[in-house]
Amino acid sequence: GVIPTVLSDLQLLSKLDLSYNRLRGAIPRNGVFEHPANVSLDGNSGLCGQATGFHVPSCPDASPRTGRHYRLITVLITIIGFLSLALLTCFIIHEKIPQATFSLLPSLGEKFPRVSYWDLARATSNFSEINLIGEGSYSSVYKGKLKQVKTEIAIKILDLEIPGAEGSFALECKALRGIRHRNIVPLITECSAIDNKGNAFRAIIYAFMPNGNLDTWLHHQGNQATGGHLGLAQRISIVTNIADALDYLHHYSGRPIIHCDLKPSNILLDIHMNACLGDFGIARFYIDSKLRTVGDSSSITVNGTLGYMAPGIVV
Repeated sequence: GVIPTVLSDLQLLSKLDLSYNRLRGAIPRNGVFEHPANVSLDGNSGLCGQATGFHVPSCPDASPRTGRHYRLITVLITIIGFLSLALLTCFIIHEKIPQATFSLLPSLGEKFPRVSYWDLARATSNFSEINLIGEGSYSSVYKGKLKQVKTEIAIKILDLEIPGAEGSFALECKALRGIRHRNIVPLITECSAIDNKGNAFRAIIYAFMPNGNLDTWLHHQGNQATGGHLGLAQRISIVTNIADALDYLHHYSGRPIIHCDLKPSNILLDIHMNACLGDFGIARFYIDSKLRTVGDSSSITVNGTLGYMAPGIVV
C-alpha cells in the first residue's frame, strides 16, 4: 500500500518506523516526515518522492489530470474516427446509387432523360397505391409526374422476383429502342437502378394515356374510372390506329417487329381517344423468315395471352 497522508498531520508524532511493509508511492513531506532521522523506511523499495533525506527516486508524473486528459483525447479520437468513417460510407452510398442508374438504350441520346429510383419514388409519392393504375404478369404500373418531363407519365415497374421479368424488361427496351410512331405509346425513358432496400430495380417510363385501355371501354364496369360507350366512328378509328401501328412495326421499323400479344388491354387511349399500342414485353424480331427473340438468335418458347395469340404461333 501507500503511506497514509494522515500520518503527516499528527503533530505529536515524533518517531515513526514503517520498515519492511512493502510500501510504495510518494513519501509525505509534512509532519514527522520533515525529520528523516526520526523515520525508518527500510525495506520499502517502491517509495519515491521529493522529500529530502530519504534517498529515494523522484516519483513519475502520474497526476490524475494528465491521465484524464490522455483518456479524453483517446475517446475523442475514436469518436471522430468513427463519425468520419460513417460520413464517408454515407457519401459513397449516396454517390453510388445514382451511378447504378444506367441506360439500356444508349443510342437514344440526350432526348431521353436519365432518372433514378428516387426520382420515380418522388414522382409517385413513394409508389403510393393511390397512383397504382394497373398490374400485369411481370409488372405494376403507376401514374406520376417527373420534374424532368412536363407531361404525366406511366411508370411500369418490373417485379424481378418473378422468373422472366428481367428478360421481359430487356426485350421491351430492345424493341422500343428505335420505334417512333404516333400510334405506339411514346417511350419517355427507362431506369435500371438500386431501390431503397438495396435490390435491383427496373422500370420503363411511358407517356401517360388518360383514357386507359381499350378493354375497360369494351367491358366497362360502373366502378371504373375510365371506360364507357364507344361509338361506331370511334371503333373504326381505333382499328385504323392499331392497323397503322402494326403496319409500321412489320414494314417500316427497320427490322420487322412482331408484337405477339395484341389484345384490348395492351391498346391504350390518349386524351383524344387516339389508340396507341403498348407492352412489348414478349415482342420478337422477324429475321430470315423466322421469329426470333429480340436481341437473340435462338427461337423463343410460345408466349402471349390465350384467345389473342396468332394461330400460326399456337400451332
